[in-house]
Amino acid sequence: MSKLWSKDNSINKEIEKFTIGKDAEIDVYLAEYDIQGSIAHSIMLYECEIISKKDLQEILQGLFEIYTDVKAGNFSIQPGIEDVHSQVEILLTEKIGDAGKRMHTARSRNDQVLVDLKMYYRQWLLEIADKTEVLIRQLVEASEKYKNILMPGYTHMQVAMPSSFGLWLGGYAETLIQDYAQIRNVLEVINYNPLGSAAGYGSSFPINRKRTSELLQFKDLEYNSISASMNRGKTEYLIATALSSASISLGKFCMDICLYNSQNFGFLTLPDEYTTGSSIMPHKKNPDVFELLRAKFNNLTALPAEIATVLQNLPTGYHRDYQLLKEVIFPKLSTFESCINILTFVIDKIEVKDELMKSPVYSQAFSVEMIKEKVDKGMPFRDAYLAVKKELEQGMETQPELNHTHEGSIGNLQNDNIIAKLEDVKLRFTEYDFSQVEKNLKGYKIG
Repeated sequence: MSKLWSKDNSINKEIEKFTIGKDAEIDVYLAEYDIQGSIAHSIMLYECEIISKKDLQEILQGLFEIYTDVKAGNFSIQPGIEDVHSQVEILLTEKIGDAGKRMHTARSRNDQVLVDLKMYYRQWLLEIADKTEVLIRQLVEASEKYKNILMPGYTHMQVAMPSSFGLWLGGYAETLIQDYAQIRNVLEVINYNPLGSAAGYGSSFPINRKRTSELLQFKDLEYNSISASMNRGKTEYLIATALSSASISLGKFCMDICLYNSQNFGFLTLPDEYTTGSSIMPHKKNPDVFELLRAKFNNLTALPAEIATVLQNLPTGYHRDYQLLKEVIFPKLSTFESCINILTFVIDKIEVKDELMKSPVYSQAFSVEMIKEKVDKGMPFRDAYLAVKKELEQGMETQPELNHTHEGSIGNLQNDNIIAKLEDVKLRFTEYDFSQVEKNLKGYKIG
């Protein structure tokens, strides 16, 4: 089958296979957005008197039929068709004839794929931000549940000071708010319309780019056509950076779970159904889920570097290198989402151990409490420090009482303020409902 964009001479089959790569496989994810973008573009062409009313009527009828198939899961890219854009246009032209050939007027595959990707990414970011928010709230709930159960805190992998399961869980909740903010910020940064920038230099067609921005629910358009083109890759890099940051937080949490679940620590346990056994050791309860999560999150931290290796040293303009970005980022988006889903599923199944701090193994964790007792009696801090150091060398017989009252300590977790911080962060960002795009397009009345 000849390509919509091909030259007269046919391309070598091996070269064709190599250049198409995994586009046909990955582009299925973009089908609904490709059709939405084409509908908006066609409406704009009609309103700018570039195509006729009859053409628009036929184009809309054909595209909505294809769209229905996409939503029903009945769409695929046929062998020999290089991407979703060609597949949709071929199907449309088969349905309606010459009017289908007019749909691509004033558009390049470059700005077409740019708008498809922007729409896909922004919907994904919105959904993953919502899932991250759910996880944050779960961590705060668990923090409240276990706020009075002490555990040792560590620095340099040595027992440091008394902590609590509430403090530990709440710490991850608040840290994830930063990652949530970064995810939402990327959504705000990328939600600008590249459609109409063509191959990166605009065109002589008198189009109205503001109109497609409105129909597709972009905040505004990317004004400079070269800038719109150059954001291919930059968009992916910003997303990668946000996911990498969140993965650093969550990978550390999964490492904690693996460590604290081990017999040497014994701080927490996982239900049997969330662990695996050994083929030779009957006592084993391995935290495979959290080990795999740790590995996946660790792998995700390298995503910005993977994106950068494709982008670096590329001059102005489109280059086929950009095609590889989809192969890099799409599987990682799926990985991150599946990891968030699993964490959300298992987080409230973790069971913690009580009375850990009564063990003499952790007695030295109370050294700062001992210093405080002497300071309260009038001894200067430095003198109290040296006195306690000598006492510890001789061994401790009793543990002092804890009385932590300042904000963010084990006696004053401030979980209400952590949730308030989350709500404040949410208020800084636009409330989006991208399902409105479909309503805009289906509700359009041809004048």
